Amino acid sequence: MIGKIRKKLLPPILSEAIPDPIICPICSRVIPEPQKDAHHLIPKSKGGKSTEYLHRICHKQIHALFNENELAKILNTAESLRNHSDMQTFINWVKNKPDNFYERAAKSSRIKK
Repeated sequence: MIGKIRKKLLPPILSEAIPDPIICPICSRVIPEPQKDAHHLIPKSKGGKSTEYLHRICHKQIHALFNENELAKILNTAESLRNHSDMQTFINWVKNKPDNFYERAAKSSRIKK
């Protein structure tokens, strides 16, 4: 048995220090911590409570393509989202991007000086 003080002085075990990577259920890529978004499978406004972690870019694409009624009634699982033809187009585009890829529209480039 190790005392409390001695236990604090020991280096952490590697398996405790490195968490398992989270895989995006939409694009099947590893989600870096800054890109991790929680998505309500059924929108909160429709009574949904459970969430699943997605890449931020995948999450934004879902909400750009579908309204809350579609998400609540038809597209309320990762599998149904992944199999939708509009999402298939997006997935084929994003699957070759690096895990930390996130394209933002540059607002400053649209503003004329």
